[in-house]
Amino acid sequence: MSDTRTELVLPGYGSSSLAELVPSLLAALGAGGGPPGGHNPLRIAPAGKVCLLLVDGLGAEQLAAHPADAPFLTSLLGTADSLTAGFPSSTPVSLSTLGTGAPPGAHGVLGVRFEAAHGELLDAISWTTHRGGKPVDQREALPPERVQPLETALAIAAGAGVDVRVVSARAFDGSGLTRAALRGGRYQGVHALGDLAAELIAALHDRGPVFCYGYHSHLDLLGHVYGPGSPPWRLELNIVDRVASLVAEALPPDGLLAVTADHGMVTVPAQERVDADSDDGLRAGVRLLGGDPRARHVYAEPGAAADVLAAWSERLGQRAWVRSGEQAIGEGWFGPVKSPSARGRIGDVVVAMRGAAAVTRTRAEPLLSTLEGQHGSLTAAEQHIPLLLARG
Repeated sequence: MSDTRTELVLPGYGSSSLAELVPSLLAALGAGGGPPGGHNPLRIAPAGKVCLLLVDGLGAEQLAAHPADAPFLTSLLGTADSLTAGFPSSTPVSLSTLGTGAPPGAHGVLGVRFEAAHGELLDAISWTTHRGGKPVDQREALPPERVQPLETALAIAAGAGVDVRVVSARAFDGSGLTRAALRGGRYQGVHALGDLAAELIAALHDRGPVFCYGYHSHLDLLGHVYGPGSPPWRLELNIVDRVASLVAEALPPDGLLAVTADHGMVTVPAQERVDADSDDGLRAGVRLLGGDPRARHVYAEPGAAADVLAAWSERLGQRAWVRSGEQAIGEGWFGPVKSPSARGRIGDVVVAMRGAAAVTRTRAEPLLSTLEGQHGSLTAAEQHIPLLLARG
């Protein structure tokens, strides 16, 4: 049996990626994305009220491997085709793809860390840069609405008269990533899974067309800390499964619950980690190193791009797919790259890790470098995400 972690999976932009999900759900709702039968590439049948629950880190392979821990979600396998996350398969990229209905090359959020201002890496999760070892809030200097300028699908739907709600952790209200990816919906901050479920159920029973987006992050957190498939991860999956079941049980007759994820995950053993901060071959000619351990943007010093490409290709060998920025764009990793600003955020060299390997930065990213679970690359385990549909 072949190891799917060594096979490159190109995102299905335009047909079966995360970018097609919200426009299809809104088309099924008959507003925002067009009337039923309109722009609905996923062919989702009509519904009067739609709830989309995104479980961070719930890859299709991980769900399929643990049916006993998620009996309800497993029962929905086959209700729709699985999707691909996009590249990099990281949360800020995927949430921006989801919220805009556009691939990364169009919306411009191109990694966990990318060069959004010359000489500095923007952390798209915290919307900060780092100076002198301290994070600096960039929501004023780099407004999320400028970094990601596309009108969101949520805003378009709200403008068409849909009651659009975003139900997520209170801490994310007004964050840079929320403003970039999910602006346009009415934000409802919650504390835990109990009030997340309660808010989703309440929204589904309000009048008029409703589109409610809910987000849960703790499965991803436990996957990072303990590894996907670990006992803590499996227990969290069981809890998430019960919450999804409760929301489905409360669906009105015309209600639709869609469950998906932003990426999958792989476990990265310590011996598979290459430390770019102490590896002279990976440091030479590099001006900035962005991305995350499974997907790197390598920004070269002027005139050094070819040498950096050769050095990274030789050093990583079969551990990674290593491309020039232009090659990665040409092969469709990011989808169509729409603007010079988006092109400038893509590394001179782009690296997607194979197998269970990672390029860490033990000095610049000490916590991230120690995590068991990682994601961001183009393997099936990271790219394939479920789309599960339940109706009232």
